[in-house]
Amino acid sequence: MTIPPTPLPERLLPLLEAIARTGSLAHAVVHCGMSYRAGWGLLRDSRRHFGVDLVHLARGRGAKLAPMGTHLVEAAAVAARRLARIAPPLAIELASEPARAEQIAGTRLQIAASHDLALAGLRDAVDPRVLELELRFVGSLVALEEYAQGRADAAGFHVPVGRHPRDVAAPYLRFLSSRRDRLIRFVDREQGLILPRGNPARVKRFRDLAERGLRFVNRQRGSGTRLLIERHLAAEGIAPASLAGYATEEYTHAAVAATVASGGADAGFGLRAAAAEYGLSFVPLVRERYFIAVRAADVANPAIAALIAMLRRPALSRIVARLPGYRTRAAGRVVDVDTLARPR
Repeated sequence: MTIPPTPLPERLLPLLEAIARTGSLAHAVVHCGMSYRAGWGLLRDSRRHFGVDLVHLARGRGAKLAPMGTHLVEAAAVAARRLARIAPPLAIELASEPARAEQIAGTRLQIAASHDLALAGLRDAVDPRVLELELRFVGSLVALEEYAQGRADAAGFHVPVGRHPRDVAAPYLRFLSSRRDRLIRFVDREQGLILPRGNPARVKRFRDLAERGLRFVNRQRGSGTRLLIERHLAAEGIAPASLAGYATEEYTHAAVAATVASGGADAGFGLRAAAAEYGLSFVPLVRERYFIAVRAADVANPAIAALIAMLRRPALSRIVARLPGYRTRAAGRVVDVDTLARPR
């Protein structure tokens, strides 16, 4: 089997490896920190390049590697094993430049974060010579738990803006300390019901979905958006079991929008920007604020300082300008954890 000598796209192999592990394109793009559309487009472009499918996708049956996809993953593993044999000489060479190694280590930042389109855009725009940003998308509560346990340098999460802030913030405050931690303001964004183009069922609220038997695609447990969905259902007096498809979960806003756009569901809940990306209708229900939690002692460290500086520059405004429902307001401002319990 001959592979064209053109270099592979940087994200292709990690995506193929994640599909092999998870059996799902939607889950794989989360692990790789890319949008569903970006992952699907990467596979489409790769098919044109190789002339064959790298992955077999089947609605309702997930995804699995095609023979060419398996071949590429196995070839990469062989190359990695060969590279490992020359690792000692490489380690000696790196050790001869301690100042450079220290500089790289000092500007690496591992962030576990709730899925966000602006944060993904920032990750793609950052100059790795300034900041090596390792971004992994998980749910808000999972991100905060990993951060509290020391498995991430920072955690991205979002909370609704409005009344009763302490009740809303309680699930997040379990993982944060007013003495140990600080919050960096990132973006404000809008969430609501994502519906087929034109909203043919004239949906305005969750009750409409339940009463009309419309199929809903949910977000995963532990995500901040799942908490929002549960709060709205409780406020409308709707039992989750009354929503058809409530047990069907996706891991990103893009995957929810893609599911609705493909006809796999009649409604979802997510970002206005995700609905707009797929040309879908949107019913706004909540505005929320996205924060990045960091250790107070680390605010002046090179990696955190570089992140704060980037949030205060025009580049973030340019990213947000392309995302309907988003806005930057005091991005990069460092605030106390107690901010979550105050009216916003």
